[in-house]
Parts: sequence; structure tokens; C-alpha cells
Amino acid sequence: MKVVVLCGPESSGKSWLSGEIQAHFGGVVVSEYVRHFIDQEQRDTCYADIPTIAQGQLAWEDQARQLTPELLILDTHLLSNMLWSHALFDDCPPWLEQALLARHYDLHLLLSPQGVGWVDDGQRSQPDLNDRQRFFDDSLAWLARHRQSVQIIGGEWPQRSAAALKAVQRLLEGKSPTCPTEC
Repeated sequence: MKVVVLCGPESSGKSWLSGEIQAHFGGVVVSEYVRHFIDQEQRDTCYADIPTIAQGQLAWEDQARQLTPELLILDTHLLSNMLWSHALFDDCPPWLEQALLARHYDLHLLLSPQGVGWVDDGQRSQPDLNDRQRFFDDSLAWLARHRQSVQIIGGEWPQRSAAALKAVQRLLEGKSPTCPTEC
């Protein structure tokens, strides 16, 4: 089983690209649990919700891993929970990072906020490009610090799709990403 994670700031195409990858290669997609949580609770999240959201994300991921698909596509993972917890509440339960580091991910597709516009969907909260760029930079710094396999995906929608599909194809063929920076 190969595990691909789409990560990066909101409104950069993670959910859309998850669907594109699945449509092209098959596999199982795990959605972003926090969206489900907010829909169920009908309120903004608070710091006390972070463990519940993280545990929900892990549970969804674990259920999908049990299916042992050839390709597992994660719309997000605990890195997003950690960064949002710090951004919104200036704190994060320390076990999130430990839980994230205990899992294996074959490839992170880190989506740049550059080249695509922000879309308000009722749950997003970073319309300012500088805020989304900071989230991207923090994601890249964490991934680099922990020596995670990462491919930066940028450009407009067609370029993002082509670069993501190419990166996943290379992964499935047993090859490393073609470049660690924007393709």
C-alpha cells in the first residue's frame, strides 16, 4: 500500500486533487474529519475540540488502512490539525506530533497557495494570501525538519493536476519525486 497525503493551506485544492488522483489511479480517499465535525456540531471549533478532531482523523485513516488498498489518498493528516491548533489557539496537544511521526506516509503533496484564488465555503478562515503562504511555509518547514518525502505542487488548476498525477505515477512505479520544489 502506498500512502499519499495532500497537505497545505486551505483553498489550495487538496480535496479536488484527492478526487482527481482517485479518478485516475483508483484507491481509497480519506476526507478531512474537521469538516465533518463542524457540520455535525454547527459551530466554530475551540481548543478543547482539537483532540476529538485529531482522533476522528486518525480513526478514519485507520479504517481506510485496514482495507489495504494499493493507493491510500489522505485529503489531510495531523499536520494540518497541529498547524491550525497553533494558528487558532497558540497551543497544540503534544501527542498529535508524536502520533503523526509514528505513522508512515510515502509522499506528501504540498499545495502552494500561489496561483489559485481563495474560495469562501463557510468553514474557511484565511482569505489573506499571506496567511495561507505562512501556513504553507510552516508545513514545508515541518516536513523538511522531519525528513518527509514531499513534492510541492503549484500553478493553476491544470498544472496542479498534471504535477500531482505525475508524482503519484512515479510513486506507484517505485521512483522518487522528480523535484522537491514546484513542478
